[in-house]
Amino acid sequence: MSSWAERLAARNEATRAQGRWRTIRALDTGTPATTLSATGQRVVSFASNDYLGLSQHPAVRAAARSAIDQYGAGSGAARLIVGARPAHAELEDELARWCGREAALLFPTGYQANLGLLGALAATADDTVIYSDELNHASIIDGCRLSRASTVVFGHRDVAHLAALMAERPAAPSIVVTDAVFSMDGDVAPLIELAELCDQRGALLVADEAHAVLGGPLPAGTVVVGTLSKTLGVVGGFVAGSRDLIDRLVNSARSFIFTTAGTPSDAAATLAALGVLRSAEGDELIARLRANVDSLAPGHPSPILPVHLGSEQRAVQVADALLERGLLVPAIRPPTVAPGTCRLRVALSAAHTDEQITALRNALDEMEVHW
Repeated sequence: MSSWAERLAARNEATRAQGRWRTIRALDTGTPATTLSATGQRVVSFASNDYLGLSQHPAVRAAARSAIDQYGAGSGAARLIVGARPAHAELEDELARWCGREAALLFPTGYQANLGLLGALAATADDTVIYSDELNHASIIDGCRLSRASTVVFGHRDVAHLAALMAERPAAPSIVVTDAVFSMDGDVAPLIELAELCDQRGALLVADEAHAVLGGPLPAGTVVVGTLSKTLGVVGGFVAGSRDLIDRLVNSARSFIFTTAGTPSDAAATLAALGVLRSAEGDELIARLRANVDSLAPGHPSPILPVHLGSEQRAVQVADALLERGLLVPAIRPPTVAPGTCRLRVALSAAHTDEQITALRNALDEMEVHW
């Protein structure tokens, strides 16, 4: 009988042999131009989801510092135990207004928002069915699993397939859940068509808009799941919807009830970031991001640009070659994507300069690697 040490060593060796081994890389700053801490190599990062560069904005950083001075570094406990700080409630009110919904609730991460929401919704009826797009984020997949609801997977962005599946169980309380922008390919869900189908079937539509920085408002009635770590550049997650829904989450979402709240400094920083986003400066940042995307992939609907390469070995080879040129672009491999669909994932930001984007384009051209 093998020991646990032997089992772990064997599993690690198998992961290495598959070309799927990962290590954590440290960077000296959060800006696109940065340094690899281990080697001192200067690189330009195309890996961050800080799409508008707001994590580095002076007003956002100042708000975080001020909140730490006023409230301290941590929240102390779950909000139902220790209470909240004014910044938490103020941020929830602003997020609800931003999303055009009655109310919002903060979670420590977007991952926890999906877990808590889907579990709480499924618990309202024993025969709930969740219909989930086959390329949804892991947090949605895990939320479906942990909800213990019957989960049916429909083809990626395939509304006709979804309609056929829903017709097989017309009486069941139904939830349709999808990413608004899919995190590995940067393509978008057909939200208008999904909303129309949900209206016809009496189903609830849930859309995770974590990566939807270039998109418009979600259809009315859609439950919004969001993150504070991408468009807004901080950390945390939220759900926005009706007041009844938010009250239900406060009373039954396990990933809200049984975890320490996000810090007051995170909430204050996000409030500042939201203020920037909703100003003329925010419009300029979005326009800059749109221009950066169009310079590489005209008309692409998001700042996520995939370079499909197939095998793990090929993806790592190209990523390593780019790194030698001072360009940090992650190789995405299983289990993040399916075997045989490995890729580079280029994440663009409004903070990238024309020169940095040109360097990436030239490097890909030199290696004859294309979108």
